[in-house]
Amino acid sequence: MPLTDEQLEAYRNADYVVFADRQVVLRIGEPSAVLDELIGAEGATSAAFVTAANPRGEQRSDTENGVANAALQSFVAAAGYPHYWGEGRDPYGSWAEPSFLVIGIYRANAEALGQLFEQNAIVFCELGRAPELILLDK
Repeated sequence: MPLTDEQLEAYRNADYVVFADRQVVLRIGEPSAVLDELIGAEGATSAAFVTAANPRGEQRSDTENGVANAALQSFVAAAGYPHYWGEGRDPYGSWAEPSFLVIGIYRANAEALGQLFEQNAIVFCELGRAPELILLDK
């Protein structure tokens, strides 16, 4: 199913929160020096904010989302990527999804990871650039 206008707006306006030593809030189109520090500290030039929750934008139970995100974390860890827990959330508090910031992942691999976990979109980040919403082809 194609994205609805409401879903697209929600993705564009969400706060993408990274739970590092200090909480980092990413927003689409807004550069972040703190994000750049986090990526650079790992010797990387890119990162992606990815979830396994609510595949295809369809609401799932907390248990299903927990199992899916555990699988995502295992996959990311096995691939050797440094990563941080995070949460994509509505700035007004109406929804939140557990997520990860995966450090050092290339864009093509990040897109493939999002597709593997049946996501509509990911957020891709590069040093010195604003986080970008990437819509995934199905």
